[in-house]
Amino acid sequence: MKNNIKNIVVVVSFIMIIWGFMFANILIPDNEFSFSERRRLITFPNYSLQKLLSGEFVDEFEKYSLDQFIFRDAFRGLKAMGKYYLFNQKDNNNMYIINGIIEKMEYKLDEKSIVNAAEKLNEVYEKYLKGKNVNYAIVPDKSYFIADENGYLTINYDRMLELMEQNTRNMKYIDLFAALSIEDYYKTDIHWRQEKIIKIADLLLNEMGNDSKSSGSYIEHKLYPFYGSYYGHAALKLQPDNMFYVTNSIIENAVVFDHQSNTFRKVYNLEMFDGMDPYDVFLSGAKPLITIYNEECKNDKELLLFRDSFGSSIAPLMLEGYSKITLIDLRYISTDLLGNYIDFSQDQDVLFLYNTRILNNSSTLK
Repeated sequence: MKNNIKNIVVVVSFIMIIWGFMFANILIPDNEFSFSERRRLITFPNYSLQKLLSGEFVDEFEKYSLDQFIFRDAFRGLKAMGKYYLFNQKDNNNMYIINGIIEKMEYKLDEKSIVNAAEKLNEVYEKYLKGKNVNYAIVPDKSYFIADENGYLTINYDRMLELMEQNTRNMKYIDLFAALSIEDYYKTDIHWRQEKIIKIADLLLNEMGNDSKSSGSYIEHKLYPFYGSYYGHAALKLQPDNMFYVTNSIIENAVVFDHQSNTFRKVYNLEMFDGMDPYDVFLSGAKPLITIYNEECKNDKELLLFRDSFGSSIAPLMLEGYSKITLIDLRYISTDLLGNYIDFSQDQDVLFLYNTRILNNSSTLK
Protein backbone atom coordinates (compact mmCIF):
# COMPACT_ATOMS: atom_id res chain seq x y z
CA MET A 1 0.00 0.00 0.00
CA LYS A 2 2.79 2.38 0.97
CA ASN A 3 4.63 1.58 -2.27
CA ASN A 4 1.52 2.32 -4.30
CA ILE A 5 1.09 5.70 -2.59
CA LYS A 6 4.74 6.49 -3.17
CA ASN A 7 4.45 5.56 -6.85
CA ILE A 8 1.33 7.66 -7.26
CA VAL A 9 3.03 10.66 -5.63
CA VAL A 10 6.05 10.29 -7.91
CA VAL A 11 3.92 10.00 -11.06
CA VAL A 12 1.65 12.91 -10.11
CA SER A 13 4.66 15.09 -9.20
CA PHE A 14 6.34 14.26 -12.49
CA ILE A 15 3.18 15.10 -14.46
CA MET A 16 2.72 18.35 -12.54
CA ILE A 17 6.30 19.40 -13.22
CA ILE A 18 6.09 18.59 -16.94
CA TRP A 19 2.72 20.26 -17.41
CA GLY A 20 3.69 23.12 -15.14
CA PHE A 21 6.74 23.95 -17.25
CA MET A 22 4.69 23.60 -20.44
CA PHE A 23 1.96 25.99 -19.32
CA ALA A 24 4.49 28.41 -17.83
CA ASN A 25 6.36 28.58 -21.14
CA ILE A 26 3.08 29.16 -22.98
CA LEU A 27 1.71 31.82 -20.63
CA ILE A 28 4.81 33.82 -19.73
CA PRO A 29 5.65 36.44 -22.40
CA ASP A 30 8.84 35.99 -24.41
CA ASN A 31 11.89 38.07 -23.58
CA GLU A 32 13.37 40.23 -26.29
CA PHE A 33 16.89 40.42 -24.84
CA SER A 34 19.17 38.37 -22.65
CA PHE A 35 20.93 40.94 -20.49
CA SER A 36 23.26 38.31 -19.06
CA GLU A 37 24.43 37.19 -22.51
CA ARG A 38 24.23 40.65 -24.13
CA ARG A 39 22.27 39.47 -27.13
CA ARG A 40 18.81 39.51 -28.71
CA LEU A 41 16.86 36.30 -28.11
CA ILE A 42 15.22 34.30 -30.89
CA THR A 43 11.53 35.02 -31.39
CA PHE A 44 8.77 32.62 -32.44
CA PRO A 45 9.45 31.53 -36.04
CA ASN A 46 7.15 32.35 -38.93
CA TYR A 47 5.03 29.37 -39.93
CA SER A 48 4.39 28.05 -43.40
CA LEU A 49 3.46 24.60 -44.69
CA GLN A 50 6.61 24.53 -46.82
CA LYS A 51 8.83 25.24 -43.80
CA LEU A 52 7.01 22.56 -41.81
CA LEU A 53 7.42 19.90 -44.50
CA SER A 54 11.10 20.75 -45.07
CA GLY A 55 11.88 20.56 -41.36
CA GLU A 56 13.02 24.18 -41.24
CA PHE A 57 10.19 25.22 -38.92
CA VAL A 58 11.05 22.46 -36.42
CA ASP A 59 14.71 23.52 -36.36
CA GLU A 60 13.78 27.17 -35.82
CA PHE A 61 11.26 26.27 -33.12
CA GLU A 62 13.86 24.23 -31.26
CA LYS A 63 16.24 27.21 -31.19
CA TYR A 64 13.38 29.48 -30.12
CA SER A 65 12.31 27.17 -27.29
CA LEU A 66 15.87 26.94 -25.97
CA ASP A 67 16.19 30.73 -25.93
CA GLN A 68 12.80 31.39 -24.30
CA PHE A 69 12.69 28.54 -21.78
CA ILE A 70 11.72 29.76 -18.29
CA PHE A 71 14.48 29.87 -15.66
CA ARG A 72 16.94 29.65 -18.52
CA ASP A 73 19.71 31.50 -16.70
CA ALA A 74 19.26 29.30 -13.62
CA PHE A 75 19.62 26.13 -15.70
CA ARG A 76 22.65 27.61 -17.46
CA GLY A 77 24.18 28.23 -14.05
CA LEU A 78 23.52 24.66 -12.93
CA LYS A 79 25.10 23.34 -16.09
CA ALA A 80 28.19 25.51 -15.60
CA MET A 81 28.56 24.48 -11.95
CA GLY A 82 28.27 20.85 -12.94
CA LYS A 83 30.95 21.16 -15.60
CA TYR A 84 33.40 23.16 -13.52
CA TYR A 85 32.94 21.68 -10.06
CA LEU A 86 31.29 18.26 -10.43
CA PHE A 87 32.96 16.94 -13.57
CA ASN A 88 36.09 19.12 -13.16
CA GLN A 89 36.08 20.21 -16.80
CA LYS A 90 38.38 23.07 -17.78
CA ASP A 91 35.80 25.06 -19.73
CA ASN A 92 32.10 25.52 -20.37
CA ASN A 93 31.05 26.43 -23.91
CA ASN A 94 34.65 27.56 -24.57
CA MET A 95 34.60 29.90 -21.55
CA TYR A 96 37.20 29.35 -18.84
CA ILE A 97 38.03 31.03 -15.55
CA ILE A 98 41.49 31.63 -14.07
CA ASN A 99 41.64 33.36 -10.66
CA GLY A 100 38.33 35.08 -11.33
CA ILE A 101 39.40 36.14 -14.84
CA ILE A 102 36.88 35.00 -17.45
CA GLU A 103 38.18 34.39 -20.94
CA LYS A 104 36.92 32.78 -24.13
CA MET A 105 39.01 30.27 -26.01
CA GLU A 106 39.82 31.16 -29.59
CA TYR A 107 41.56 28.48 -31.61
CA LYS A 108 43.00 28.29 -34.09
CA LEU A 109 44.63 31.09 -36.08
CA ASP A 110 42.79 31.78 -39.34
CA GLU A 111 45.68 32.77 -41.58
CA LYS A 112 43.41 33.72 -44.47
CA SER A 113 41.55 36.08 -42.17
CA ILE A 114 44.78 37.74 -41.06
CA VAL A 115 45.88 38.26 -44.66
CA ASN A 116 42.43 39.60 -45.48
CA ALA A 117 42.71 42.09 -42.60
CA ALA A 118 46.09 43.26 -43.86
CA GLU A 119 44.70 43.70 -47.35
CA LYS A 120 41.80 45.73 -45.94
CA LEU A 121 44.32 48.10 -44.33
CA ASN A 122 46.17 48.32 -47.64
CA GLU A 123 42.92 49.04 -49.47
CA VAL A 124 42.12 51.96 -47.17
CA TYR A 125 45.65 53.27 -47.58
CA GLU A 126 45.54 53.15 -51.39
CA LYS A 127 42.17 54.92 -51.53
CA TYR A 128 42.66 57.66 -48.95
CA LEU A 129 45.91 57.67 -46.99
CA LYS A 130 48.84 58.03 -49.41
CA GLY A 131 51.53 60.33 -48.06
CA LYS A 132 50.17 60.31 -44.50
CA ASN A 133 51.78 59.11 -41.28
CA VAL A 134 50.09 55.68 -41.14
CA ASN A 135 50.52 53.23 -38.26
CA TYR A 136 48.88 50.06 -37.01
CA ALA A 137 48.78 48.39 -33.60
CA ILE A 138 47.22 45.18 -32.34
CA VAL A 139 45.57 44.70 -28.95
CA PRO A 140 46.15 41.18 -27.61
CA ASP A 141 43.24 39.43 -25.98
CA LYS A 142 43.50 38.08 -22.45
CA SER A 143 44.38 34.61 -23.69
CA TYR A 144 47.81 35.92 -24.70
CA PHE A 145 48.68 36.33 -21.02
CA ILE A 146 47.00 33.35 -19.35
CA ALA A 147 46.13 30.57 -21.83
CA ASP A 148 49.41 28.72 -22.39
CA GLU A 149 50.52 28.55 -18.77
CA ASN A 150 47.13 27.18 -17.73
CA GLY A 151 46.81 24.59 -20.47
CA TYR A 152 44.23 26.25 -22.73
CA LEU A 153 44.25 26.42 -26.51
CA THR A 154 44.93 29.77 -28.10
CA ILE A 155 45.95 31.25 -31.43
CA ASN A 156 49.55 31.57 -32.62
CA TYR A 157 50.20 35.24 -31.91
CA ASP A 158 53.73 35.20 -33.33
CA ARG A 159 52.40 33.91 -36.63
CA MET A 160 49.66 36.56 -36.61
CA LEU A 161 52.20 39.35 -36.19
CA GLU A 162 54.40 37.81 -38.88
CA LEU A 163 51.53 37.64 -41.38
CA MET A 164 50.51 41.24 -40.67
CA GLU A 165 54.08 42.45 -41.15
CA GLN A 166 54.48 40.49 -44.38
CA ASN A 167 51.23 41.69 -45.92
CA THR A 168 50.83 45.32 -44.81
CA ARG A 169 52.47 48.07 -46.85
CA ASN A 170 53.42 51.71 -46.25
CA MET A 171 52.59 51.68 -42.55
CA LYS A 172 54.49 51.35 -39.28
CA TYR A 173 53.77 48.69 -36.67
CA ILE A 174 53.54 49.80 -33.03
CA ASP A 175 54.04 46.94 -30.55
CA LEU A 176 51.57 46.91 -27.64
CA PHE A 177 52.10 43.31 -26.56
CA ALA A 178 55.14 44.04 -24.41
CA ALA A 179 53.51 47.07 -22.80
CA LEU A 180 50.36 45.29 -21.60
CA SER A 181 49.67 42.74 -18.88
CA ILE A 182 46.64 40.79 -17.68
CA GLU A 183 46.10 43.38 -14.92
CA ASP A 184 45.26 45.94 -17.62
CA TYR A 185 42.03 44.10 -18.51
CA TYR A 186 38.67 43.64 -16.80
CA LYS A 187 38.13 40.22 -15.24
CA THR A 188 34.55 39.88 -16.50
CA ASP A 189 34.91 41.63 -19.86
CA ILE A 190 36.96 41.44 -23.05
CA HIS A 191 38.20 45.05 -22.87
CA TRP A 192 41.15 46.83 -21.30
CA ARG A 193 40.68 49.14 -18.31
CA GLN A 194 40.85 52.82 -19.19
CA GLU A 195 42.69 53.84 -16.03
CA LYS A 196 45.38 51.25 -16.85
CA ILE A 197 46.07 52.29 -20.45
CA ILE A 198 47.23 55.88 -20.03
CA LYS A 199 50.71 54.45 -20.64
CA ILE A 200 49.45 52.91 -23.91
CA ALA A 201 48.04 56.25 -25.09
CA ASP A 202 51.43 57.87 -24.40
CA LEU A 203 53.19 55.05 -26.23
CA LEU A 204 51.00 55.45 -29.29
CA LEU A 205 51.41 59.23 -29.36
CA ASN A 206 55.17 58.91 -29.05
CA GLU A 207 55.48 56.24 -31.75
CA MET A 208 53.38 58.34 -34.14
CA GLY A 209 55.74 61.29 -33.62
CA ASN A 210 53.35 63.35 -31.51
CA ASP A 211 55.24 65.09 -28.68
CA SER A 212 52.15 65.44 -26.47
CA LYS A 213 51.76 63.26 -23.41
CA SER A 214 49.04 62.70 -20.90
CA SER A 215 49.05 65.40 -18.26
CA GLY A 216 48.91 62.87 -15.44
CA SER A 217 46.26 64.93 -13.70
CA TYR A 218 43.31 62.67 -14.50
CA ILE A 219 40.55 62.25 -11.96
CA GLU A 220 39.22 58.70 -11.62
CA HIS A 221 35.48 58.08 -11.29
CA LYS A 222 34.20 54.69 -10.14
CA LEU A 223 31.18 52.83 -11.45
CA TYR A 224 30.08 49.63 -9.68
CA PRO A 225 29.13 46.88 -10.17
CA PHE A 226 30.39 46.30 -13.71
CA TYR A 227 29.25 42.95 -15.12
CA GLY A 228 31.23 42.60 -18.33
CA SER A 229 30.25 40.83 -21.52
CA TYR A 230 31.84 37.55 -20.37
CA TYR A 231 30.05 37.48 -17.01
CA GLY A 232 26.76 36.21 -18.40
CA HIS A 233 28.45 33.70 -20.68
CA ALA A 234 30.28 32.17 -17.72
CA ALA A 235 26.85 31.60 -16.06
CA LEU A 236 28.37 31.62 -12.56
CA LYS A 237 28.10 34.00 -9.62
CA LEU A 238 31.47 35.73 -9.74
CA GLN A 239 32.80 38.99 -8.35
CA PRO A 240 31.96 41.95 -10.67
CA ASP A 241 34.55 44.50 -11.73
CA ASN A 242 34.96 48.11 -10.76
CA MET A 243 34.79 50.34 -13.83
CA PHE A 244 36.81 53.53 -13.72
CA TYR A 245 36.65 56.33 -16.24
CA VAL A 246 39.07 59.25 -16.10
CA THR A 247 38.51 62.93 -16.72
CA ASN A 248 40.38 66.20 -16.96
CA SER A 249 39.45 69.60 -18.33
CA ILE A 250 40.23 68.54 -21.91
CA ILE A 251 37.97 65.48 -21.80
CA GLU A 252 35.20 67.31 -19.96
CA ASN A 253 35.17 70.14 -22.51
CA ALA A 254 35.52 67.95 -25.60
CA VAL A 255 32.48 67.47 -27.86
CA VAL A 256 31.60 64.28 -29.73
CA PHE A 257 29.74 64.42 -33.04
CA ASP A 258 27.88 61.34 -34.25
CA HIS A 259 27.85 61.44 -38.07
CA GLN A 260 25.05 58.87 -38.27
CA SER A 261 22.52 60.69 -36.07
CA ASN A 262 23.91 64.21 -36.62
CA THR A 263 23.94 64.80 -32.88
CA PHE A 264 26.47 66.11 -30.36
CA ARG A 265 27.19 64.58 -26.98
CA LYS A 266 29.86 64.34 -24.30
CA VAL A 267 32.77 61.88 -24.24
CA TYR A 268 31.20 59.74 -21.50
CA ASN A 269 27.56 58.67 -21.57
CA LEU A 270 26.89 57.54 -18.00
CA GLU A 271 23.32 56.52 -18.75
CA MET A 272 24.73 53.61 -20.75
CA PHE A 273 26.10 52.01 -17.58
CA ASP A 274 22.62 50.69 -16.77
CA GLY A 275 21.99 49.50 -20.33
CA MET A 276 22.65 46.34 -22.30
CA ASP A 277 26.43 46.87 -22.33
CA PRO A 278 27.86 49.10 -19.56
CA TYR A 279 31.11 49.50 -21.54
CA ASP A 280 29.10 51.78 -23.84
CA VAL A 281 29.79 54.51 -21.27
CA PHE A 282 32.85 55.19 -23.42
CA LEU A 283 31.78 57.27 -26.45
CA SER A 284 28.26 55.76 -26.32
CA GLY A 285 29.38 52.42 -27.70
CA ALA A 286 29.69 51.11 -31.25
CA LYS A 287 29.24 53.80 -33.90
CA PRO A 288 30.18 53.78 -37.59
CA LEU A 289 31.75 57.25 -37.54
CA ILE A 290 32.25 59.81 -34.77
CA THR A 291 34.51 62.84 -34.33
CA ILE A 292 35.81 64.23 -31.05
CA TYR A 293 36.61 67.96 -31.08
CA ASN A 294 39.19 69.32 -28.65
CA GLU A 295 39.23 73.12 -28.72
CA GLU A 296 41.88 73.26 -26.01
CA CYS A 297 44.54 71.61 -28.19
CA LYS A 298 47.50 73.81 -29.12
CA ASN A 299 47.87 72.31 -32.61
CA ASP A 300 45.57 71.69 -35.56
CA LYS A 301 46.48 68.05 -36.04
CA GLU A 302 43.86 65.37 -36.57
CA LEU A 303 43.98 61.65 -35.84
CA LEU A 304 42.09 59.14 -37.96
CA LEU A 305 41.53 56.14 -35.70
CA PHE A 306 40.32 53.00 -37.47
CA ARG A 307 39.14 50.92 -34.53
CA ASP A 308 36.95 48.36 -32.86
CA SER A 309 35.43 48.78 -29.39
CA PHE A 310 38.85 49.00 -27.73
CA GLY A 311 39.27 52.40 -29.36
CA SER A 312 36.34 53.85 -27.42
CA SER A 313 38.22 54.00 -24.13
CA ILE A 314 41.66 54.99 -25.41
CA ALA A 315 40.63 57.79 -27.79
CA PRO A 316 39.80 60.23 -24.96
CA LEU A 317 43.30 59.69 -23.54
CA MET A 318 44.87 60.80 -26.84
CA LEU A 319 43.05 64.14 -26.99
CA GLU A 320 46.07 65.95 -25.53
CA GLY A 321 47.80 65.44 -28.86
CA TYR A 322 45.03 66.31 -31.30
CA SER A 323 42.42 68.96 -31.89
CA LYS A 324 40.26 66.42 -33.65
CA ILE A 325 40.02 62.63 -33.50
CA THR A 326 37.80 60.83 -35.99
CA LEU A 327 36.97 57.24 -35.10
CA ILE A 328 36.02 54.92 -37.95
CA ASP A 329 34.56 51.46 -37.33
CA LEU A 330 34.74 49.47 -40.56
CA ARG A 331 32.40 46.87 -39.12
CA TYR A 332 29.55 49.34 -39.58
CA ILE A 333 30.58 51.56 -42.50
CA SER A 334 31.93 50.58 -45.91
CA THR A 335 35.41 51.68 -46.94
CA ASP A 336 33.97 53.10 -50.17
CA LEU A 337 31.78 55.58 -48.25
CA LEU A 338 34.52 57.19 -46.16
CA GLY A 339 35.29 59.87 -48.73
CA ASN A 340 31.73 61.18 -48.36
CA TYR A 341 32.30 62.06 -44.70
CA ILE A 342 36.02 62.67 -44.19
CA ASP A 343 38.26 65.29 -45.79
CA PHE A 344 41.45 63.32 -46.33
CA SER A 345 43.35 66.37 -47.64
CA GLN A 346 44.00 67.61 -44.08
CA ASP A 347 47.09 67.12 -41.90
CA GLN A 348 46.24 63.77 -40.36
CA ASP A 349 47.97 60.99 -38.49
CA VAL A 350 46.44 57.56 -38.99
CA LEU A 351 46.22 54.63 -36.61
CA PHE A 352 44.65 51.24 -37.27
CA LEU A 353 43.93 49.74 -33.84
CA TYR A 354 42.35 46.29 -33.70
CA ASN A 355 41.99 43.49 -31.20
CA THR A 356 43.34 40.07 -32.17
CA ARG A 357 39.82 38.60 -32.29
CA ILE A 358 38.76 41.09 -34.94
CA LEU A 359 41.78 40.29 -37.09
CA ASN A 360 41.09 36.56 -36.73
CA ASN A 361 37.51 37.20 -37.90
CA SER A 362 38.21 39.99 -40.40
CA SER A 363 35.20 39.26 -42.61
CA THR A 364 33.40 41.73 -40.33
CA LEU A 365 35.43 44.59 -41.83
CA LYS A 366 33.63 46.16 -44.78
